[in-house]
Amino acid sequence: MNEPARLAAIDIGSNAVRLLIAEVGDDSTITDKVKLLRVPLRLGFEAFFAGRIPQDKIVQLEKTLTAFKLLMEVYKVEDYKACATSAMREADNGQDIVAQMKKRTGISIEIISGDQEAKLIFETHIADRLTPDRHYLYIDVGGGSTEVTLFADKERKAIHSFNIGAIRVLNKQVKESEWDELKQFLKQLAADDKTMVAIGSGGNINTLYQISRTKPGKPLDFGYLKTKVKELEALTMEERMTKYGLKRDRADVIIPALKIFVNAMKWADIHKIYVPKIGLVDGLVQKLAEARKP
Repeated sequence: MNEPARLAAIDIGSNAVRLLIAEVGDDSTITDKVKLLRVPLRLGFEAFFAGRIPQDKIVQLEKTLTAFKLLMEVYKVEDYKACATSAMREADNGQDIVAQMKKRTGISIEIISGDQEAKLIFETHIADRLTPDRHYLYIDVGGGSTEVTLFADKERKAIHSFNIGAIRVLNKQVKESEWDELKQFLKQLAADDKTMVAIGSGGNINTLYQISRTKPGKPLDFGYLKTKVKELEALTMEERMTKYGLKRDRADVIIPALKIFVNAMKWADIHKIYVPKIGLVDGLVQKLAEARKP
C-alpha cells in the first residue's frame, strides 16, 4: 500500500477562511484530517453592504493565504484547491483580488457559483453513507448563501443555491423574494416527497451540535432547534460567549444561521437533522483525490 497523499483545500467564505490538510488513501477517501484552521476574516460584511472588499481585508486575506501556503509546505502537501464563495462572487473587486493573491502569494483561487458550491458537497461521497430507502435534504448554511440539495436513492435529484446566509440575515440584507423562493422550492419538495430527513452543514449547526452533546450519528430534533434559537436570542452577546464558550464572530451569526435551518425544516416539513460535520473543504479535497486516480 502506498503512503497516503496529503492534499489541501482552502475555502474563502463570507464569514471565515478555512484550510483543511488531509491524508487521502488509495481509494481516494479522506483517512485523516491532519490540520483544520479557521480565520474569521468576515469578507461578507463589506461585500454585501458596499459591494466591495476593502483594502484592510485584502491585506488580511493576503497574510492568511501566505500563512496557509507556508503550512502546506511544512506538511508537504502534494496538491491543493482554493475556492471563494458568496462574498467574492458579489464583490466588484473579486476578480482583481484573485489576481492579486496569485501574484503576491502564489495561491490560485477560483470563484465558484452557488450551484458549484452545492455540487462540491456531493464529492464527499455523502450519498454512500445514506440509507437507500430514505430521502435526504442537505442544507448548507454559510455567511452569504444557503445551498440545498435533495438526495434520493443515493443520487442528487435537485439542487439550488439561495442568497440567504447568516451575515445577510444578521444585517437584514435578504430580499423578501429570496425567502419566498426558498419557501416555494422547499414546499414543492415536501409535496412530492414525505420521507425526507435533513442533513446540515456549516460552522453554526456544527457548533449547536456540540452544544447539544448529542451522541455522534444521532440527529437533532426540530423542536430542539426552535427552543435553542429562542434561548440564544434571550441572551446578550457576552452571555452567549460565556455560557457556551463561543467566540465573538460565532456568537453574533449563530442565531440568524439557525433561523435559516428552522425555516428550511419547517417549509420542508422535516423533523430531524443529522450533522455529519462535512463541508466545502471536504468536497474540495475529495475532488482533488478523485482527479488523481489513474
